[in-house]
Amino acid sequence: MSILLKLFLSFLQVGLFSVGGGYAAIPLIQYQIVEVHGLMTMEEFSDLITIAEMTPGPISINSSTFVGTRLAGVFGAIICTLGCIIPSFIICLTLAHFYYKYRNFSGVQTVLGALRPATVALIGSAGMSILMLGLFQSNIFGARFENFHVIEFALFGVCLFLLRKYKINAITIILGSGVVGTIIYLVKGLLV
Repeated sequence: MSILLKLFLSFLQVGLFSVGGGYAAIPLIQYQIVEVHGLMTMEEFSDLITIAEMTPGPISINSSTFVGTRLAGVFGAIICTLGCIIPSFIICLTLAHFYYKYRNFSGVQTVLGALRPATVALIGSAGMSILMLGLFQSNIFGARFENFHVIEFALFGVCLFLLRKYKINAITIILGSGVVGTIIYLVKGLLV
């Protein structure tokens, strides 16, 4: 099977099953690209997710575009993006029709209510994977205390505090973290 067909089918599955939005797609993309097909390492995937998060637009589309570009160039980006978009487009058109027709039925509200916890779990799983990679360079099951990154943990704590307590804009946090990370990298380079 060619790489383009693998990518299209993988992102078709991501688009089909990423209920809950872009962040819910991250663990699905990780599963397809890192675990099933072994096309990237978890570190490469984490870097691409970080870049996708910093760029404007939905993270699932940005992620699929970045993964496609990394693995198969511009054509790969187009294939991955289309694979991610097509199911959502078809499902949204169909659901919008039925939702407006049957939205007052209690069964519809029950189904939507049942999907919310699953969506939160998917987003939490994606966040935990990236956090563990940033702090331990490993997944949650391979984390070892001797691999714990104190500087990354301090940055995480400060950013989380600033986001929650002072509601600082996410762009400011990203740019500030980039500046602090660059300074730390330069200082470490001078000390070595």
